[in-house]
Amino acid sequence: MLEVVDLLKTFHPGTPNEVRALRGVSLRLEPGSFLIIIGTNGSGKSTLLNAVAGTFPVDHGTITLAGQTITRWPEHRRASLIGRVFQNPFSGTAPNMSIAENLALATRRGQRRGLGRTLSRPLREELRDRIRSLNMGLENRLDNAIGSLSGGQRQALTLLMASWLKPELLLLDEHTAALDPKSADQVIRLTHDIIQRDRLTTLMVTHSMQQAVHLGDRLIMMHRGTILHDLHGPEKARVRPEDLLRRFDEVRRREQLDPGVADLLQRRYI
Repeated sequence: MLEVVDLLKTFHPGTPNEVRALRGVSLRLEPGSFLIIIGTNGSGKSTLLNAVAGTFPVDHGTITLAGQTITRWPEHRRASLIGRVFQNPFSGTAPNMSIAENLALATRRGQRRGLGRTLSRPLREELRDRIRSLNMGLENRLDNAIGSLSGGQRQALTLLMASWLKPELLLLDEHTAALDPKSADQVIRLTHDIIQRDRLTTLMVTHSMQQAVHLGDRLIMMHRGTILHDLHGPEKARVRPEDLLRRFDEVRRREQLDPGVADLLQRRYI
């Protein structure tokens, strides 16, 4: 279970560039839940993922995962509990190392790094079997440098690496945004299948309204560092892309209103 309580994060405080990225965000995610996060640019959605991952310290609040308070843990220590796939297909892997070597490192997430004897024959066979499930024809290319692959192939392998040890939490930060439509669809299908198969607790940020409505069992919309809407159960199941677009339009209209009127509308829609 993931629980974040009253997270605050301000970048460049006390300067003209001050940004209040998180303003008291609280969230509880039950084991096996798949949460989709949407919001306009600057709404705080990626900041929330980075805060949970430990990319930077928060100014206030607590983060608890799997019964452990990880608020002050460094990012590398949280890696023993968290798997992550970034937006850039070239992040999260070592491009000059082979497919097999990258996946072998993933089998040791949270442990002391180094290949050593990890590329044994049994492990190579296991790697080949797992990669075969991607249906990308990569199982016979274990010794190819991962940097030589296409963005879609590399992102699929990164997803496999992030979920290899069934992490307590999987973070997906717009992980198909940089892919062409065909590759994005393929990676999304893999994402759904892996999360369903292993019942992974997942936070996924996306700009795609189609992904937002068709994936996950819960959906939150963020705005200016706060959670504006939280849809789950039957309400999440009924939501359509046009419903989400209408809510975005409401936010835009509210931004153009007198602050007092905007506050009244916000109370109505939260």
